[in-house]
Amino acid sequence: MPHSQEHGNGGAMESEREGVYQSTTEPIQNQNSCLQLGIFKQWSGKMKLLQVVFSFVAFVLEEVVKSCMNCHALYFFEFVSCSAFLLTTFLLIILITPLKTKLDRINWETVDFYYTAVIAIFFFLASIIFAAQNDGSSLELWSVVFGFLASIAFLVDLVIQCKNKGLPCKQKQEKVAEPNKGAETVKAETEPLNDAGAPCS
Repeated sequence: MPHSQEHGNGGAMESEREGVYQSTTEPIQNQNSCLQLGIFKQWSGKMKLLQVVFSFVAFVLEEVVKSCMNCHALYFFEFVSCSAFLLTTFLLIILITPLKTKLDRINWETVDFYYTAVIAIFFFLASIIFAAQNDGSSLELWSVVFGFLASIAFLVDLVIQCKNKGLPCKQKQEKVAEPNKGAETVKAETEPLNDAGAPCS
């Protein structure tokens, strides 16, 4: 009889243990480890997506133009819109995939900031030049419109980065200043409390 009671108590304890461990060891589901799509919930990610779309549409509309009188403006706009589409797509792929963590030696936030600034300037200039020197066809006008929309998307992205993260040059100065502050505090802590020869109170 006592043996049967001990067996029953042991079974009850094992079931309690299983209940405790079962609630804490359940596998975590719905984890997306390959793509970091949370960037599209932020305004910067939305601007990146608009940059890709606007620059692609501007490039396609420009490519459909069959003839031109002022071809230099057309070719410059073609180069800028195509470069913006390809490079922004490449940068967006890096930001949403594990490539960002694998290529951790590169400061992608700084690259993103300076790239966005340069492309915004070139796209805006190319759109102005192409708007001033075109044959007046509807395709060219619509291409200019999407060129300005892409320029605005790049400029808005630049402003958002400045507000959220600040300028990269200021970030570098703050990082350099932090080790100096640490050295000063260590030096102050290692100094003796009383000078040599000074009487103790």
